[in-house]
Amino acid sequence: MLLDSFWDLFKPEELIRFGGLFMLLVLIFLENGVFFGFFLPGDSLLFTAGLLCYLGVLDITLTHLILYIGFAAIAGYYAGYWFGFKTGEALYKRKDTLFFKKKYITTAETFYKKFGGLALIMGRFLPIIRTFAPILAGVVKVKPPIFFLFNVAGAFLWPIIIVSSGYYVGSIFPQALNYLDWVIVGFILVTSIPIYTSFRKEKKRKEAEAKNAL
Repeated sequence: MLLDSFWDLFKPEELIRFGGLFMLLVLIFLENGVFFGFFLPGDSLLFTAGLLCYLGVLDITLTHLILYIGFAAIAGYYAGYWFGFKTGEALYKRKDTLFFKKKYITTAETFYKKFGGLALIMGRFLPIIRTFAPILAGVVKVKPPIFFLFNVAGAFLWPIIIVSSGYYVGSIFPQALNYLDWVIVGFILVTSIPIYTSFRKEKKRKEAEAKNAL
């Protein structure tokens, strides 16, 4: 089965039906640390995977699904960490492109300064932060043992909560698949609130600094 259109790239169900478990794990890897993967459907992809796991579309047990996703997420974070470690401060001088905006890395930086190492765990549940937090950890050269600890903890906590939620919803409401688009919209709205708030705070801070400089 081929994807019918470009927009199917943003539909978790279509992606999983098209590429199965392999496609799911590749997308998790990319969205967890490869800077151009920030636009991929992270939380909604996991929720849908849990739902399709219960319905038998994904022929795998819930435990194994969570484990595989966890390992893919760990690998993605290490890819981001390595990228940030190698590029360092040059990343802040990188010009904006379609797939990279400096505001994304500064948003992750603000989040990281506020929560420290916990940002690597909490950031798993937030789009953009999820992608750029490990890159920033590489830029500031977080010690490898500390990065390993927070990376592994977040990598498994994320699917345990989100994938299990999809599986549970499927078990009590199998027809949820018919309303998946609405569920995904809900995920996008809820997870975007902290990012929007962070952008607004950063904008106000820069405006205040500009006024004080006058």
